[in-house]
Amino acid sequence: MAQRRGRGKIGWILFLMLLVIPVIEVIVIIQVGRTIGGWQTFGLLVLWSLIGAWLVKSQWRTAWRALRTALQTGRMPARELTDAALILIGGTLLLAPGFLTDIIGLFLILPFTRPLARPLLQAAVARRLLDGTMVGATTVSTGPTGTPGAGPMTGPRRRPAQDDVIEGEIVDD
Repeated sequence: MAQRRGRGKIGWILFLMLLVIPVIEVIVIIQVGRTIGGWQTFGLLVLWSLIGAWLVKSQWRTAWRALRTALQTGRMPARELTDAALILIGGTLLLAPGFLTDIIGLFLILPFTRPLARPLLQAAVARRLLDGTMVGATTVSTGPTGTPGAGPMTGPRRRPAQDDVIEGEIVDD
């Protein structure tokens, strides 16, 4: 039951963010437009989008190259996968028109600020995995002997129903 409340809380936070962030973006765009002019604001938003697209493409290539190198050398690509996720999230934020989402997107994409965001993403994923609240995640604990599956299962699982019997006929040819 506590897991459902946690998911509901996250859902409400996301819902409020999806309502509040666009309103804040519109307010900021209007204020910038009043300060520098409407067409200049539009041009600045287009320029940010072009710079962001170029930066995403450049950083994605770098991240993909690092991921391939890690896999070819047999090393676990945790940092590379985290960087790829941050670039993907940052690129998505850069697609949204607005100055605040562009600033956050650039923070996630730039190679010298990405290391600051990396531990935050890793901690969030680790916390979700340890809580068992990842969507579709199933965790099997080990029993006293250390064998997987010997202990109780946590996370979502299907319980067998009483009428899971399929009647049929075996035919030998």
